[in-house]
Amino acid sequence: MTPSPLLSVQDLSVAFRQGGAETLAVDRISFDLARGETLAIVGESGSGKSVTALSILKLLNYPAAHHPSGTVNFNGQNLIMADEDAMRKVRGNDITMVFQEPMTSLNPLHTIQRQIGEILELHKGLRGDRARARTLELLALVGIRDAASRLEAYPHQLSGGQRQRVMIAMALANEPELLIADEPTTALDVTVQAQILTLLKQLQGRLGMAMLFITHDLGIVRRIADRVCVMLKGKIVEQGPVAEIFGNPRHDYTRRLLAAEPKGRPQPVAANAATLLEAGPMKIWFPIRSGFLRRATGHVKAVDGISISVREGETLGVVGESGSGKTTLGLAILRLISSEGPIVFLGGRIDGLSGSQIRPKRKDLQVVFQDPYGSLSPRMSVAEIVAEGLTVQQTGLSYGQRREIVAGALADVGLDPAAMDRYPHEFSGGQRQRIAIARAMALNPKFVVLDEPTSALDMSVQAQIVDLLRDLQAKRKLGYLFISHDLKVVRALSHRVVVMQNGKVVEQGPAEEIFARPREAYTQALLAAALNLEPVGAAVRD
Repeated sequence: MTPSPLLSVQDLSVAFRQGGAETLAVDRISFDLARGETLAIVGESGSGKSVTALSILKLLNYPAAHHPSGTVNFNGQNLIMADEDAMRKVRGNDITMVFQEPMTSLNPLHTIQRQIGEILELHKGLRGDRARARTLELLALVGIRDAASRLEAYPHQLSGGQRQRVMIAMALANEPELLIADEPTTALDVTVQAQILTLLKQLQGRLGMAMLFITHDLGIVRRIADRVCVMLKGKIVEQGPVAEIFGNPRHDYTRRLLAAEPKGRPQPVAANAATLLEAGPMKIWFPIRSGFLRRATGHVKAVDGISISVREGETLGVVGESGSGKTTLGLAILRLISSEGPIVFLGGRIDGLSGSQIRPKRKDLQVVFQDPYGSLSPRMSVAEIVAEGLTVQQTGLSYGQRREIVAGALADVGLDPAAMDRYPHEFSGGQRQRIAIARAMALNPKFVVLDEPTSALDMSVQAQIVDLLRDLQAKRKLGYLFISHDLKVVRALSHRVVVMQNGKVVEQGPAEEIFARPREAYTQALLAAALNLEPVGAAVRD
């Protein structure tokens, strides 16, 4: 007899009520998950992946959310019909969840020991020394070195990879039968991502647990999953073994997903292109203060002697792990933080300018941030957001003229100008990033810092944004400083690449040369972690 599945979702629907209207987010989906198996659910934002995962644990906003149909059977129990007391026994004990962004999932006011200890006390009744011993065991299990020194640390004192390992430790505290991982590596560097995937696979083998892995990255699916479900607009359009789905996709949408990686290369830079920006050698050191008098006892060398240049129509890619100094470098060039060393923009020094002196130059120096939802004000319409720079830099424009420029900027980034009076929450993630780009382009800048502008986006949307940025660059002869840990996107967009580690340049040169023949071991490790699609191998510890 075939053993019964650990989890069986049958004919499940999820609908949301708002203002008398009802939206169907998940539409009669069915899948099974066996003990010890990894099932990946993939699809673009809005396809229903996370809603499905949250439905299993009944973590949706009920009663605004409800289930018009379906069952979720776990170990023979229909969780859809279970009351809150029954669900509390399941959550954190039999089924646990790791979320996408650990910084928002961990309590910033509590130490790591307290947060893990709370779970152990609630479900296992462990307190004091017993809870501390189990916490140390869990931190060691997920590969955190010198775990005892981390017990009193707060989330902000840990790196992104360490925070995600703590989240995994919390999820494994009670040795669950099912782990739900909702985009657990999206916000991580490629090397840390590879470590976390390896860790999850090893822990799964050691504990014998099943894993439901939610992602939009098909490379991760190939590395970690046994089977895959492909979702589109709330429906599962295709499911089966990973090798079968990747080798012989039947549905058009699956084929589009598999072909959605950023492709092509940037247009060559003109031989006579003018230099827009030259900076360096730059130094940005942050003091480490200790003792009663808070004296400086050392420095964090965020940027240490780096020199760069960018020409018209050229993209300089800056890559490296978190903490390497990439974003600090970009902020210093924009004069948003102070630094030492010359910065020459359009032939003039800007490093010594005051705030009022540099303000007129900001129309030529623009930035697009990583998270469009965080960088766009929810209280402002799209028209107000895109026109904000115009009201500061071009005070003589009338209301109608500003609207006309906004409409042109939105059209340039592929958005309908008729939607300019809507608000950011009414757009998808990809559309919000286009709004952020339109805001930067409205002032017709010469140089734009792009700080991880595609890392939070679906694969197909990433490809669209890369194409958009290349088109805008060709049309306007823009210079880009492109900061990213996604080396596939860097390769598609950059002419030259700078590899950073611990505030220093490890390697730099033409993009094709760096990708084809990396000289330094660190660059080779980055490329191997980003471009290797073989199954996960041995774990790498922090």
